Amino acid sequence: MTIRSARPEDVGFIAKTILRSMRGYRPRGWFDVALAWPEAQCLDFIARVATARAVSMWHISQFWIAEVEGEPGAALCAVPAAGTGPAAWRALEEVAAETGLAASELDAIRRRGTYTRGCWVQGGEGDWMIEHVATDPAYGGRGLVQALLAHALDQGRAAGFKRATISFLIGNEPAERAYAKAGFAFAEEKRDPAFEAIIGAPGFRMFARAM
Repeated sequence: MTIRSARPEDVGFIAKTILRSMRGYRPRGWFDVALAWPEAQCLDFIARVATARAVSMWHISQFWIAEVEGEPGAALCAVPAAGTGPAAWRALEEVAAETGLAASELDAIRRRGTYTRGCWVQGGEGDWMIEHVATDPAYGGRGLVQALLAHALDQGRAAGFKRATISFLIGNEPAERAYAKAGFAFAEEKRDPAFEAIIGAPGFRMFARAM
């Protein structure tokens, strides 16, 4: 196994990682709901966001990949928590403009995407935020996520951060066990009936750990 930075040629794998991680253990995630498109179209849009000029938490440069025998098996992103929301929206706006989406459709994406507001929880402005953790099912059980988490923590520590956070859907027990194994512990959670009606999970839980 090798841990390396994601490269432009990994964009398809990163798009799948983002979609898979945002779904968690449910069949739909944020991009599915906000875009309301078929999966192939969603993946194409995410791939464009991952290579946009606007760098967001979805950008390929923010991802680390665990590679097995030359093939990507798992990935995650690790970024400073500060400013992640506005940066993400700038990337969405850029891709919407480049792909010719009408202003009304971009506004519809924004409105559909607000369903997370009642329960989304993430790290504070001074935290090192780990997100979009996912393993290709073909590479499960090989310790890839633990290796990636350890690497991401090392990167945050080297950058001077004192606390790392990671958020996931309440009820995603495999994720919770993996993060607890990496030294994370419960910090906060938020629940929202409206979110649960759409996704089928009560809300989000955030774990944190000292660096």
